[in-house]
Amino acid sequence: MQIYSEIIGNLRDPQWADRSKSDRVEYIELDQWTAQKSRFVVQSDAGDEYAVALKRHTQLVDGDILAYDALNRRIVAFRIRLNDVLVADLAGLAGAPADELLHTAVELGHAIGNQHWPAVVKGTKVYVPLTVDRKVMASVMQTHRLEGVTCTFQPGAEVIPYLAPHEIRRLFGGTDPGCAEHAHHHHPEPIAQ
Repeated sequence: MQIYSEIIGNLRDPQWADRSKSDRVEYIELDQWTAQKSRFVVQSDAGDEYAVALKRHTQLVDGDILAYDALNRRIVAFRIRLNDVLVADLAGLAGAPADELLHTAVELGHAIGNQHWPAVVKGTKVYVPLTVDRKVMASVMQTHRLEGVTCTFQPGAEVIPYLAPHEIRRLFGGTDPGCAEHAHHHHPEPIAQ
């Protein structure tokens, strides 16, 4: 069995986007847990098996191309399903007194930490992966009623462009593989406060 160790492109790259219009695309579906690994054996939607041993520090993203068969005009690409992400935005606290900012930040940290949820902080936003039912996460945030903090759920794929590779692993690599859902494109859904 051939072992694949490199990504040769992405379906969003112009040359591959054009080629995918005429060539057949064979997809390998990965959940967010498997997508963080560097070594795995998977089956494509065509039933073909692929042994993957990626080079160190390779971060898979949706649409990455594992192989291309020019003779048969076949592209083998990854389709990655990411969970949604809770986004707690503290921008509403801009200009608030320092003691209020500190109090709210500690309360938010307590709410997230008490649930043992991993989180990544970028600017005024705190990203928390969906590791339990969405209703449970919304309920936890509503219980704490943090003034000036707005909470929404966003598809993981929409959050990834703002994150560094280690932050992506923190959000999507440590969650339960059994809770992976397909992320549909939709607008952020506010959580009632």
